Amino acid sequence: MSVMTMVKAINNALDIKLNEDEGVVVYGEDVGVEGGVFRVTEGLQRKYGVERVFDSPLAESGIVGTALGMAVSGLRPIVELQFEGFTYPAFNQIASNVSRMQNRSRGKFSVPMVIRFPYGGGINALEHHSDSPEALYAHIPGLKVVVPSTPYDAKGLLISAIESNDPVVFMEPKRIYRAIKQEVPDEKYSLPLGKAKVIQDGSDVTVVAFGALIRECQKAIAMAEEAGISVELVDLRTIYPIDRETIRNSVRKTGRMVVVAEAHESFSVGSELIAITNEEAFLYLEAPPRRVMGFDTIVPLAQGEKYFIISPERIFYEIEKTFNF
Repeated sequence: MSVMTMVKAINNALDIKLNEDEGVVVYGEDVGVEGGVFRVTEGLQRKYGVERVFDSPLAESGIVGTALGMAVSGLRPIVELQFEGFTYPAFNQIASNVSRMQNRSRGKFSVPMVIRFPYGGGINALEHHSDSPEALYAHIPGLKVVVPSTPYDAKGLLISAIESNDPVVFMEPKRIYRAIKQEVPDEKYSLPLGKAKVIQDGSDVTVVAFGALIRECQKAIAMAEEAGISVELVDLRTIYPIDRETIRNSVRKTGRMVVVAEAHESFSVGSELIAITNEEAFLYLEAPPRRVMGFDTIVPLAQGEKYFIISPERIFYEIEKTFNF
């Protein structure tokens, strides 16, 4: 076991798969010589050479398009797009080709590729650097969408993503890249895609979250416990395929649900979770499900970002409101 940050855990997962499978290649924007903007791929080019870990032009559509070609030809490419806002130039390739190739070829071609990128706010970044576009990608049939919340999960989920024969969008919450340290096994392990995790058992309110917001929820839950409210915390882990069973079982037990996510509220993963709750647990509800999410506006720049980012106090307010309904 080693104590790792999320950056180190992701680097370790990439190292393991590069060493294990010669078909794995890692490339993207500044990932080779510099090791990426956040140094997630640091040292991998020195270890595996420029033919397997290399820099690409700053052309996101080209990066994803070439990865698709590699994937259908038998390789397992892992590409890094520098920030979530830079994924939009590649959206046509992702939506029109990557997600559809297996269906288009009637199963002749599989698409074992991973598209990695840091996402989310909270670091006082520039425009196009703080979005949370998970709903965009989860809405596209043919893609899997994964968001880890801890170093341990990041390593296990990334290994599963690399080994998947389906294309995976792997979104890394950059606010917690180095904010959390955790004991992580040095050896290879994997975590199943499409399976949520109950982090904490509770009986009064279910809170469902993912990514960087798990840590904020844990702070809010500590406040709720002081107020005598028992909260069950569910980490979604995989946005698509979504784990309906875990959500259903938890809400049927508690009778109440609060969804916490950083993205804009309208037409969101939060909306989908509430729909699932209504379909799977409506007769068990003792209060309307609620969302604690970003406002329907562009993520503000540094001076205004604190008004957009979700605080533990705001989460606790909605937990208490739901409990007392």
